[in-house]
Amino acid sequence: MLNPKVKLNTKVFDADVELKPTRDGYGDGLVIAGTEDANVVVLCADLTESTRSHKFQEKFPERFFEMGVAEQNMATVAAGLGISGKVAFISSYATFSPGRNWEQIRTTVAYNDSNVKIAGHHAGLMTGPDGATHQAIEDIATMRSIANMRVIVPCDSIQARQATVAAAKIKGPVYLRFAREKTPIITTDETPFEIGKNVLLWKSKNPTVTIFVAGVLTHGALVAAKELTDENIETAVVNVHSIKPLDEKNIVEMAKKTGAVVTVEEHQVNGGLGGAIAELLAKKQPTPMEMVGMQDIFGESGPPKELVEKYNLGPKGIKEAVKQALKRVA
Repeated sequence: MLNPKVKLNTKVFDADVELKPTRDGYGDGLVIAGTEDANVVVLCADLTESTRSHKFQEKFPERFFEMGVAEQNMATVAAGLGISGKVAFISSYATFSPGRNWEQIRTTVAYNDSNVKIAGHHAGLMTGPDGATHQAIEDIATMRSIANMRVIVPCDSIQARQATVAAAKIKGPVYLRFAREKTPIITTDETPFEIGKNVLLWKSKNPTVTIFVAGVLTHGALVAAKELTDENIETAVVNVHSIKPLDEKNIVEMAKKTGAVVTVEEHQVNGGLGGAIAELLAKKQPTPMEMVGMQDIFGESGPPKELVEKYNLGPKGIKEAVKQALKRVA
């Protein structure tokens, strides 16, 4: 059942559940952050409306900088602002930032501990018709490999807003990942959010598998858990919005309690959420594990929902992974 202790959206399984893209939460969060702190500035690479940065631009035009199609320059300028007392957010599609300007982010932002927040938009397969060239499915891996970088992947628009506001309040580089497609709202304004702390969303009476999920596939993981209950397979669903730093204590405890683990992400399993959890459990709690995600392949152009099913990232694929993980339990 849904965890009543974290005050989730009770309509999450209803046909009329509200849908909003996580990028909307980013735009709302920027306005809140800018209202709370006059040092917050926003830079964008010619994608102001697509990244919802226009909300900040309209409210604080004197603190908004349109950099044009120049992602590397945007990161370098932001790095200077970030070491000069500003809280700088940079926004573009994730294939361009951090895709195109990874070296500038590494060297001018992270190496200098500059107070820059990198917002990677239109990430994952949910970019749909734009195809493989615009579907960032490697960004989590490339960003979490950078020393001094935090990596946050919100599950819905409310959590995206919370993540944006939280990122503005901590010192140093942060990568925030957002999607274009409208997805179900799972959390509420009362649902707790803390960087580095997982959120238990679902727990059957005696779960034998933990599903760790990040980002917009979280709703599908909950649907899978609900359907598995009808098959007498009990699970727990944990939202891992903070991929770096990981909530290591929670992950190890859940793996130990349930005995099997499945990770779910709209990203390559190599180096993403699956890779991060596998690295942790290999050291601290070896556990039978399956990974739902892109299996070392590129995506293609198509409707987002159809792509999710084609690459086995939906409820059906998650249920299959859960059953496979159970088979591996000694």
